[in-house]
Amino acid sequence: MLHIGCHLSSSDGYAAMGEEALRIGADTFAFFTRNPRGGNAKPMDEEDAAVLREMLKRECFAPLVAHAPYTYNLCSDKERNREFAMESMTEDLARLEHLPGNYYNFHPGNHMKQGAEAGIAMVADALNELLWEDMHTTVLLETMAGKGTEVGRSFEELRAIIDRVRLSDKVGVCLDTCHVYDAGYDIAGRLDEVLGEFDRVLGIGRLKAIHINDTKNPFASHKDRHAQIGKGFLGIEALGAVVQHPLLRELPFILETPQPDNDGYAEEIRMLREIASGR
Repeated sequence: MLHIGCHLSSSDGYAAMGEEALRIGADTFAFFTRNPRGGNAKPMDEEDAAVLREMLKRECFAPLVAHAPYTYNLCSDKERNREFAMESMTEDLARLEHLPGNYYNFHPGNHMKQGAEAGIAMVADALNELLWEDMHTTVLLETMAGKGTEVGRSFEELRAIIDRVRLSDKVGVCLDTCHVYDAGYDIAGRLDEVLGEFDRVLGIGRLKAIHINDTKNPFASHKDRHAQIGKGFLGIEALGAVVQHPLLRELPFILETPQPDNDGYAEEIRMLREIASGR
């Protein structure tokens, strides 16, 4: 069965997200660890987290994919920005210990014209400070579209980060279909070849989650604008092949498409489940 969900609001707490996921037919979901533009996190409600843990077990959810705010930049050219990212990610990872066995996804950041090598080194150095031996969360580097000075625009850049991380078994990759297509990986025309390249560079075992999005931009545009499923340059046939692919179908798929409300996600979940099952 396809494991699929979407981004849900954490404003009403953890258990409320679980209930909403079930309502829209999801068996996984993503949520921001705090306001996606940054800022302070809500106080931790351990009882609420315990209710969600029981729900996840009872309803056989796939792993969740918590998402760090976009404002974090571990390779900023400003020291205070790097410090803010470190402080916030330290707190995020501590909070996620109340939901063990799930994922924490983040954008590697922007090197701000310091150069990709400098950015890669700073991200890796940060991860070496953030990760610890007995943590229960796997941290995911997200594949990026390559706009501006983004780090993570290629599989090789992600591998360069991971190679510098001491506890590399705590690090995986989240592949965003919009981002990789915009970055120049033709998952519409040669999905098997792209996955083969991922395996050669990173190892397919590093792939832990998929952001399933269409794109408003053409191939190799190096932009990042998501479209609803089937309404962008990737299209329903290409994304259908992604959810059906035997190397991917057991992973959690997260929708990040522009929707007016969660009922829009419910329809995309239904549609992609039908495609994945061959109906």
